[in-house]
Amino acid sequence: MSEALFYDTLRQGLWIAFLISLPVLTVALIVGLAIGLFQALTSIQEMTLTFVPKLGAIILVFWITMNFMTDTLVDFFQDTLLATIAGG
Repeated sequence: MSEALFYDTLRQGLWIAFLISLPVLTVALIVGLAIGLFQALTSIQEMTLTFVPKLGAIILVFWITMNFMTDTLVDFFQDTLLATIAGG
């Protein structure tokens, strides 16, 4: 395995990790900002108010995008990693 192939595979793996984590992190950011704004406007400082809705939104988005995540990882593994392991 050449150094260029190693770094290209690593780059592709990092890009796949970014794409897979993007929906969950985006929803966590949006829900966190909305709840933070709500807390600032109402002066409610309850810790569970930030945790529970954010966790629920993350679980919901993870469940909805699970098929996309699985397909993306399987395609990367079959197209890139297996070909590299087999010597192609």
